[in-house]
Amino acid sequence: MARRGLTGILLVGGQSRRFGSPKELAEYEGETLRDRAWRLLGEACDERVAVGRGGLPDPGTGPVAAIAAGLRAATHELAVVVPVDMPLLTVGALHVLADACRDAAVSQAGPLPCAVRRSALAELERGERRLRSVLAQLDTVVVTLADDVLANVNEPADLERLA
Repeated sequence: MARRGLTGILLVGGQSRRFGSPKELAEYEGETLRDRAWRLLGEACDERVAVGRGGLPDPGTGPVAAIAAGLRAATHELAVVVPVDMPLLTVGALHVLADACRDAAVSQAGPLPCAVRRSALAELERGERRLRSVLAQLDTVVVTLADDVLANVNEPADLERLA
């Protein structure tokens, strides 16, 4: 069920070099990865923001700048951030991250997906490009999520293995 007061940020950017074509257009169980992630955020959050192709302009400098762009557009203090290439994420997993969030919350596999507060925006805007380094400067909680929901798609063969 969509949680009130929670923004979902979808990261659609990235070069998809290893994938060989735009990853967000790849299909899993009859849906593009982008549509699947967008639907998930609609089920989990009462507000959604996409950064990258088809959404807010991707600053092109990695996930830190993209998350900052999403937080600037968000109307809520708390957001969950989902990369387009994690098709097995669940509403429950996103809500666990949101519930645990201090400044930020990540899974044991971190740094994405994550939950982050708008109050962390200044740290995200300092110019550091590595998300792990930014998270280390924040009050970040690590939560344990089921390993299967954290499956990441980097190559077409990864989608075949998930099927």
